[in-house]
Formats: sequence, structure tokens, C-alpha cells
Amino acid sequence: MGIFDLVILGFALAMDAFAVSICKGFAIKNLKIKHFFVVAAYFGGFQALMPALGYFFVASFTNFIKEIDHWIAFVLLAFVGAKMIKESFENDSCKNTSAQLHFKQMLALALATSIDALAVGVSFGFVEFRGLNIYQAILIIGLITFLLCAFGLKLGNLLSQNSPFGTKLGQKAELVGGVILISLGIKILIEHLLN
Repeated sequence: MGIFDLVILGFALAMDAFAVSICKGFAIKNLKIKHFFVVAAYFGGFQALMPALGYFFVASFTNFIKEIDHWIAFVLLAFVGAKMIKESFENDSCKNTSAQLHFKQMLALALATSIDALAVGVSFGFVEFRGLNIYQAILIIGLITFLLCAFGLKLGNLLSQNSPFGTKLGQKAELVGGVILISLGIKILIEHLLN
């Protein structure tokens, strides 16, 4: 898996957190530097942590399931992608998003939006990607999420809270992310079946 694939994967995984950041931008009226840092650090940090946990947990017993590892990676990525696509069609208007950045709320949001990244980390552990450097992968995934969430916070703040455009943007981001994850799963499956 090359840098280009990792960047695409980073953008796909960041879409949930990006959508939540847009909603946070709606809720926070007076944005300050600390808001950008807190939101981006929580989401970016967990988005980097979860694939690492998945990878190192699974890497310890991959030798037992080498014959079906590509199928497991495909199923995980397809499932997460389908879940993101389904959520993109649900009517979430960001009304439940609080302007607060308390530890418990941010921890819950960061965990909820990074479960997909955990599944991807598990797929990293199951499949021996050519040229995959797990440290490089988690750095790219975390950095992309950090930057997208800071941008999403500002974008949400710029959009009117009554405007449906921000909610639609978040939903479309999740849709695109889901399609990308399913596509990566198919690519993994095809590459391993052809080898």
C-alpha cells in the first residue's frame, strides 16, 4: 500500500469526524484557536490510535489465518463502508451537537468516529500490504483527520445554523468515505485473488 492509497484511506476514514466537526462549528459561535486544537487533536489523535491498536492486536496471530486474511479485510472494509453510506442517508441535522468541548463529550465523539479506523487497523493486521509502514500509515491518517476537522469546524461556523447545506455536506462526506472504503476492500480482494 503506497502513500497515495494511504492518503485516500486517510480522507475516507476522516469523513465521520469531519461531519461532526462541521456540526461543532454550527454550535460554537465564537471560534478560538483552542477550539480548533481541541476538536482536531481529539479526532486526529483517536483516528491515529485506533488503526495502531487494531494492527498490533491482530498482527500477533495472523499466521493462523493467512488463507482467508484478504476476505476478512474485504468484509471489514465493506461493512464499515456500507455503514457510512447508510448513515449518510439518515437525516441528522446536527441539532444535538453541543458547543461544549468537555472531556467526556469529546472522548465519546472521538471514539464513535474512530471505530471505523480500528476496523481498518485490524484489516492491516490481517493482510500483508506490500510496502505498508504502520507508523507512516497512522501518521498520515491522524494528520489528515486533524487538518480536515480543523477545516470542518471553520466551515461549519461559516455556514448558517439554519442552512441545510452544512448538514448535506456532512452527509455527502460520509457517503464518499463509505464508497472509498468499499473500493479499497474490493482492491485488496482482487489483488490477493490474482496473486
